[in-house]
Amino acid sequence: MSDEVTTAEGARARWQSRYEAAQDAGRVRDADFTTLSGLEVEPAYGTDTSEWPGEFPFTRGLYPTGYRGRTWTIRQFAGFGNAEQTNERYHMILGRGGGGLSVAFDMPTLMGRDSDDPQSVGEVGHCGVAVDSVADLETLFRGIDLGAVTTSMTISGPAVPVFCMMLVAAERAGVDTTTLNGTLQTDIFKEYIAQKEWLFEPEPHLRLIGDLMEYCAERIPDYKPLSVSGYHIREAGSTAAQELAFTLADGFGYVELGLSRGLDVDRFAPGLSFFFDAHVDFFEEIAKFRAARRIWARWLRDVYGAQTEKAQWLRFHTQTAGVSLTAQQPYNNVVRTGIEALSAVLGGTNSLHTNALDETLALPSEQAAEIALRTQQVIMEETGVVNVADPLGGSWYVEALTDRIEAEANAIFDRILAMGGSTLTHADTEALAEATRNDENPVTRGLLRGIEDGWFMSEIAEAAFQYQTALEKRDKRIVGVNCHEHSVTHELEILRVSHEVEVEQVRILAERRAGRDQDSVDAAIRRMVEVGRTEDNMIEAMLDACRAEATLGEICDALRAEWGEYREPARF
Repeated sequence: MSDEVTTAEGARARWQSRYEAAQDAGRVRDADFTTLSGLEVEPAYGTDTSEWPGEFPFTRGLYPTGYRGRTWTIRQFAGFGNAEQTNERYHMILGRGGGGLSVAFDMPTLMGRDSDDPQSVGEVGHCGVAVDSVADLETLFRGIDLGAVTTSMTISGPAVPVFCMMLVAAERAGVDTTTLNGTLQTDIFKEYIAQKEWLFEPEPHLRLIGDLMEYCAERIPDYKPLSVSGYHIREAGSTAAQELAFTLADGFGYVELGLSRGLDVDRFAPGLSFFFDAHVDFFEEIAKFRAARRIWARWLRDVYGAQTEKAQWLRFHTQTAGVSLTAQQPYNNVVRTGIEALSAVLGGTNSLHTNALDETLALPSEQAAEIALRTQQVIMEETGVVNVADPLGGSWYVEALTDRIEAEANAIFDRILAMGGSTLTHADTEALAEATRNDENPVTRGLLRGIEDGWFMSEIAEAAFQYQTALEKRDKRIVGVNCHEHSVTHELEILRVSHEVEVEQVRILAERRAGRDQDSVDAAIRRMVEVGRTEDNMIEAMLDACRAEATLGEICDALRAEWGEYREPARF
């Protein structure tokens, strides 16, 4: 903190110098940065001693140029039916201005099962794209240059084998995999906390994540192997402060994992990204995003020893709140999504997904998906919010709310540390740094104990109960649900995925199995399991299993047999 105080005097001059350097280097877009009436506006506003964009602790944004340098990536989440159908939707999104892809998988894929597994009946392709093998990934990305388009995959339990399948698909397409860029939502902590789609107990999951972190740091430097997700925590019913604190604590746990592997924090920390919810309380969400950058930067520098700005940056993707969408008067969802998206932009998001108006009822129709895409484009092209970095910085309300949410998050960090047996608090940065150097992993211990005791789940449940009670009392209001309920809205035509998708996927899977060398598959899977019994990195062995045409279910079943399955203890 003292460094921030002593350097405050020259903050404006430092920002001006960095902005001009970016301009000279061609990192400022050639665009019209005036108001609709033609008024010139500055790239950022503040006093000589206030914090400026691009300055530690990055409350006001990571870059001195804000969105004048680069706008956020429009990354629309999509996946339904089979790989062929989803590929068509991807081409539609990219063709109409999407800047990146985000893959949604079906339930069997999320649980590491094949489409012909008896537990998969009725689930294949109905909530995302079905993926059983490398061939499905090849079809999914057919005609899309994986070396040029960033791809985010939203998956946790079987994230590592699915990632290996994507690498093999890229190899077969002639892409230099060392140049790949994108994110993988490998965050397993949030599964135990909120979403509940895990395969194994925490230890083997963390082992695979550590292997992936090592592999990407060495082989694919631009790829982010961990997207730490608060979205599912918020969708489960948490408050904004709980979403922020639980998510950043998960991130601290992964930093401790990397350090325990002997990795250089300045090298692997830039590979950590985050995924937040943008809910409908406009200013609270903006404050949450600003506080997130500040907290992360301070912990990475003061506790974990990160020296470079890139290692201290919190980069995040945002998705508008699915839980805020209503089946009643569904066209109101367009308004909600627009407000939520604007809060993410004013909070400095690095990429954004906007939900479709019909997602509370079904997977998005093509028309609804286009409206969701156009929502971002209207904000980007018409509103002028990209002209000025952190335009709400200095607002008494926004600054006070940012401080308040940070304080609430800090109190939660202290509880997590205490659950792990530590007597330290968030303010004891030097002692926390020493504990980390001694491999005590104080945050990780608290996370694991909180998961074991059901503490996170109970905290989220209590927050959800309080909100539901407020709704039923009409202290909190939702238009079309508990107020302004009369409407002329007609029923929507929604996307329906035919059962034939599942039948066809099972048929294709059987054909692929019949056409491969089963002995090679069995040998590759055995080798992968053998490596798993050592301390060697498992990624290459898993890649070889994918190259031999092992399916996702076969890979995950072999690891289940070796490591067992995790079952959440019953709690009342």
